[in-house]
Amino acid sequence: MISNKETLKKEFRIELLNIISYWKSNSLDEVNGGFIGARDHDNNIRINQDKGIILNTRLLWTFSFVENFDSSFSCKAEADRAYRYLKANFKDNRYGGVFWSLSFKGEVTNSRKQIYAQAFLIYALSEYYKLTGDQNVLNWALEVFDLIEDRAKDLNNGGYFEAFKNDWDTIEDMRLSEKDLNASKTMNTHLHLLEAYTSLYAVSGNFKVKNALDNLIHLHLEKFLNSSTKHFYLFFDDHWNNQTDIISYGHDIEAAWLLIEAAHIVEDKSLLQKVESLAIQISDIFLKEAYVKSFGIINEKKEGVVDEDRHWWPQVEAMLGLAFVSKIEAKQSYHDALIDIWQFVKTYIIDKNYGEWFFRINKEGKPYESENKIGMWKCPYHNSRALVKLIQML
Repeated sequence: MISNKETLKKEFRIELLNIISYWKSNSLDEVNGGFIGARDHDNNIRINQDKGIILNTRLLWTFSFVENFDSSFSCKAEADRAYRYLKANFKDNRYGGVFWSLSFKGEVTNSRKQIYAQAFLIYALSEYYKLTGDQNVLNWALEVFDLIEDRAKDLNNGGYFEAFKNDWDTIEDMRLSEKDLNASKTMNTHLHLLEAYTSLYAVSGNFKVKNALDNLIHLHLEKFLNSSTKHFYLFFDDHWNNQTDIISYGHDIEAAWLLIEAAHIVEDKSLLQKVESLAIQISDIFLKEAYVKSFGIINEKKEGVVDEDRHWWPQVEAMLGLAFVSKIEAKQSYHDALIDIWQFVKTYIIDKNYGEWFFRINKEGKPYESENKIGMWKCPYHNSRALVKLIQML
């Protein structure tokens, strides 16, 4: 088992290069511009697939983030490409924000305004602004921030509504995906607003963004957190009535470290201490319930039934979350689990034939061949982010 930090850093860097090389070689759409909509499990292009806003904003974020980390990865051209395509095709110049999806030719196929998507646009633009220093990029991010605060914020009960029609009128079906409940407020969307506002405040210093970020931290602590179980509730109605008992282990551990980052940047010492203490509690429960020695992180639990599939993204969110809490309290169990999860990723999750990572594997370690290698929800954001941050922390 690996314990040497320099060996770990080397392995993380090699895999980061593999990931970036895969996306630079396999995701560009040389016919219609921008990036392709999907590749299947065997890395074949899925012809004429829609282009989703989540994949495209995450590509802009990833290429910008890795270029900001180390320019030797040579991601500037891809970041520029992603930005140009988002601005030319996904941006709604009439009502503001970005559309949900386009055809492979770049025509709007779904014009709904999902707040989750607007959050990822802000996250991506903030990182791209760090790369370019282009004031127009920052202005767009702040414009979308103002739009969210004006249109999506619940002034009566707090929090943010999930989705809207193209013109920001109310919409009946607010689901982020077919797997989600039709709930008006979700932890997932609020978590990624927290993530986006953390980055936006870091690059803008805007006081309104800081206040909104501070509010989001408190919403996670006071509304989403189950103070008894140290899991986060996922789905709510307008009045903060919980809608389900689903536990998403990946979101639990991702929230732990994102809350630490957010509390750091708002510079509230008492809040940071509270968040750090909570992160340790979340991590301890997480290791007890979600971590299987030598076999990674399970997906979720619903109505007492455990989903034992191993999705790619909770593995690296677990590694990163454990690295963050190790800085607060140097428990051997955190270090050992981090190394063990990485061994699992190398053995089962990384696709050694076609590159990149499998979307998910079953409890026998076999990948689901029906899942895409590139798609609306399959992107390099989770794994590249974790690897960069782990290298920096080491």
